[in-house]
Amino acid sequence: MLAAVIVAAGLAGCTSISYYAQSVEGHVQIMAARKSVGRLIRDPSTPEALRAKLTSASAIRRFATEELALPDNSSYRSYVDIGRADVTLAVFAAPQFSLTPITWCFPVFGCVPYRGYFSRKSAAESAAELQRRGLDVYVSGVTAYSTLGWFSDPLLSTMLRQDDTYIASLIFHELAHQKIYVNNDSAFNEAFAVAVETSGVRKWLRATGNRAGLRRYEADRNRRADFLGLIAKTRDELRQIYGSPRAPEQMAAAKAATIDRLRMRYRQMRDKRWAGYRGYDAWFDAPINNAKLAATAVYGEQVPAFLHLFDLCSGDYPRFYAAVRRIADLHEPSRAEALKAADTCG
Repeated sequence: MLAAVIVAAGLAGCTSISYYAQSVEGHVQIMAARKSVGRLIRDPSTPEALRAKLTSASAIRRFATEELALPDNSSYRSYVDIGRADVTLAVFAAPQFSLTPITWCFPVFGCVPYRGYFSRKSAAESAAELQRRGLDVYVSGVTAYSTLGWFSDPLLSTMLRQDDTYIASLIFHELAHQKIYVNNDSAFNEAFAVAVETSGVRKWLRATGNRAGLRRYEADRNRRADFLGLIAKTRDELRQIYGSPRAPEQMAAAKAATIDRLRMRYRQMRDKRWAGYRGYDAWFDAPINNAKLAATAVYGEQVPAFLHLFDLCSGDYPRFYAAVRRIADLHEPSRAEALKAADTCG
């Protein structure tokens, strides 16, 4: 951690020391609070509900290594109760008339389209400052994060608040970041992790004979695809508006009308295609702007291409990872083009 502080001080010109200080402090507090999952499971004083969650998480962690060829290390073999709803908050920003997110650069992780805060107060202050600069801003709570294998990342209480399928999705996703990570390409990294998460959860549910869980998961994935389709359509419409020679007032009005149309399309899809499923209501009821649309796209646009590549590799994880690494070694935009055009496992 001393090395992290030194690096932070050296990069104070592009990102403030106070930002790195809160990052280091928040992370150190979590690392210092880790407890062995195995010991907690054996400890008779551990609440039964927590023991059951940790037992499931432990089995999922073994599955990740044995069946998905994900890193076999000490990550997610310890536990921390962080005592809050989110481990960090991610602050995204984009210009008023652009869908290209603002990026920030960090040691190790490269440039990413957000800044993460352990402090809710710090996140709010950062968001307010970005808004004062005329930017669209979106703040999202984060359930888990990866240090890319630099530290032994623990299971967090935020990761255990839903069912076992949710726990599996998070463990597979975060370990995927440890497997392959490309500096300065968040869209590639997140889509790859979501693809590993998706294929891994399907395999885990089949292996455990949880047919009902698999049906629910597939229904959730289908709704997610519908949701991302709506977002993609809206982003295309906004790009046309932002590329037009309209006056700022006219562009702002057209932007607002397009977002209103997005909400209307969602309600129609929810009530008809989804038979009233309301799981995305909170997303649409909250403010929608370029930063929020950009953040959503980072996690979704390239996922189908990765899943297609996984199928081309016959569901063989080592072959899939090798194919992804070959593409990852390319430069942008060749990387995205090669992923999209892939017709063999390589």
